[in-house]
Amino acid sequence: MSTISSLLPRVLAASLISAVLLGTAAWAQQPPPVRIRGTIEAVDGAMLSIKSREGTDMKVRMTDNVAVFGVAKTALSEIKEGSYIGVTAMPEPDGTQKAVAVHIFPENQRGAAEGFRPWDQRPGSTMTNATVAQTVKGTDGQNILVKYKDGEKKVVVPPDTPIVTFVAGDKSELKPGAKIIIFGAVKKDDGVLEANRVNVGRDGITPPM
Repeated sequence: MSTISSLLPRVLAASLISAVLLGTAAWAQQPPPVRIRGTIEAVDGAMLSIKSREGTDMKVRMTDNVAVFGVAKTALSEIKEGSYIGVTAMPEPDGTQKAVAVHIFPENQRGAAEGFRPWDQRPGSTMTNATVAQTVKGTDGQNILVKYKDGEKKVVVPPDTPIVTFVAGDKSELKPGAKIIIFGAVKKDDGVLEANRVNVGRDGITPPM
């Protein structure tokens, strides 16, 4: 009996390790979210048929509680100290970020995906989601200092940079011809991509981020 008792802790420990390893393996096999930019070609109930910007035909199923946001044009003057913004940019040799698009988050999305990371808007591009600490007019455009939890970036926003904001949208805007961006479609067990948020360009705008 004592031999069995002495074995139990080792058996339990081995079982726990196996469970952790299996759980880690299962987690590692989860496919990464898919970012989709393109044009809606057809809508069939919850299913969107999309022609991606790369020319690929894709199908994306919307969740029952899908959130739809319009991407609307706004002015550079709307970027103020304290604004929470996303800057799509290209790194400059001096370490600054030259904006190719800026989107202003509504207040209830403050803190969304905060930080600095590589981006796929174009080769070598970056994305910085951060709070505006300072904005000053410069010779090449607006000079903006943004701060996020792990650091800060200096951004130059040329005069011709597209400036957009997110506004509350409606599923009725998801129709053939609409330009959309989905930040994180997830591949489900049935192999179908599923999205709980779709961002659609307003007034013919192609979401520039």
